[in-house]
Amino acid sequence: MDRYWLLTWTCYGNWLPGDQRGFVGNIRDDDGNQVNHNIPGTPYDEDLPGLEHWVRGQMSGDPVSLSRADAQAVIAQFRETARVRKWNLEAASSMFNHTHLVVGVAGDPDPQQILETFKSWATRAVMKLRPLPTNGTFWTAKGSKRKLPDDTAVRSAVIYVASKQPNPLATWWAEHWQPALDEYDASRRAVLREEPGES
Repeated sequence: MDRYWLLTWTCYGNWLPGDQRGFVGNIRDDDGNQVNHNIPGTPYDEDLPGLEHWVRGQMSGDPVSLSRADAQAVIAQFRETARVRKWNLEAASSMFNHTHLVVGVAGDPDPQQILETFKSWATRAVMKLRPLPTNGTFWTAKGSKRKLPDDTAVRSAVIYVASKQPNPLATWWAEHWQPALDEYDASRRAVLREEPGES
């Protein structure tokens, strides 16, 4: 594959721009220019309550959450979409309020189109289980598209998606990542064992 992406999007109304947990989205800098802090390894924006309040006031429906069945259907659809498109799905994880996936693609297609393809087919998968919400969507309008420039970045993104998510409802990774995930889990356990004995 020529290009790898970490794609992320949230369920509608659950993780708004301005959220104290952090967010990737368009904001204005001190000079009034629009910026998007979307470069891996750099800080993202967080805790802008005025922005979050304004966005909440613009919502056209209640927040949407995924169930375990929804999340499993979404992950299965990601795998099918990647297979049909001849993309390499490396890892995917779906929580009640957001989704991550790492995907490799041939050439250099528009990452927004890749993200929209996955979101569109994920919508169809969830609609087999329940109707579309009254606001007309399960997802936020956009999403984060982080280019992964090298093998180290891809490995880090796979570990992030497969092993670092809080309370995932469904997770999948390509088999060839199992040794890297086992190594990460072993190092994490070693650190946890050392911490109680520190003085």
